[in-house]
Amino acid sequence: MPMMKEPSRLLESVVALAREAGRAILAIYGSEFGVAQKSDQSPLTAADLASHELIVAGLGQLKPKFPVLSEESAATAFEDRKKWISFWLVDPLDGTKEFVKRNGEFTVNIALVHEHTPVLGVVHAPALGLTYFAAEGCGAFRQHGEETPQRIRARPRAPLVPVVVGSRSHVNAEMETYLSRLGECELRPVGSSLKLCLVAEGAADLYPRIGLTSEWDTAAAHCVVTEAGGAVTDLRGGPLVYNARDGLLNPYFLVYGDKSRPWLDYAQGIEG
Repeated sequence: MPMMKEPSRLLESVVALAREAGRAILAIYGSEFGVAQKSDQSPLTAADLASHELIVAGLGQLKPKFPVLSEESAATAFEDRKKWISFWLVDPLDGTKEFVKRNGEFTVNIALVHEHTPVLGVVHAPALGLTYFAAEGCGAFRQHGEETPQRIRARPRAPLVPVVVGSRSHVNAEMETYLSRLGECELRPVGSSLKLCLVAEGAADLYPRIGLTSEWDTAAAHCVVTEAGGAVTDLRGGPLVYNARDGLLNPYFLVYGDKSRPWLDYAQGIEG
């Protein structure tokens, strides 16, 4: 499909849409909102739903049209979605726990996936006024507010003591095993897909995700990392792929900039 050679044609519209969703989220963020529980016990707020509805409607106005898979969408059977060559993959509010805690570390994630690979990604952190965006072959960028976007690159050589980002909400024994093998590091807890973006901009060297995530959690920032020169791989070094399985859970993965370091070696024997 010729358009896929130029996903950047859609980038400006998607950035604007993510920011519009961010404004809707912030309107609720400043109020006394309620918190419901989904079937998997994860939190759900009016902000998740408002962002979802706005993004789905906005993507529906773009040409060409592609199916939309959002965290807050009704489930689509794999028998149907496996036929999709290109589709939008959306997390309307990534880091709902951070939203509820009001620490600002939540994002809007919008990715365009083509043949199982993210070819466009926008990550917008409305409370921080930050937007990260990328499209295949065009590089990755970071924009603060209305300032001129700045091109970002992952750090190609990690220092002896690497900066490692991890989840504020998810720590398990396998993660502790990985970190003990890694040795001395500077560990920074960060919420949502901002962890991948910090690797993309060279502010961190490694994000080991030894725990469960869903495909909409990672796709947009995955594109940003790749276009910034970094890597997102499973624990065997293979690329993360999207919409290739019945379920929508990612395997455990690593995000890094320095491809000369043996990050994968520390994951030996860890399954996921």
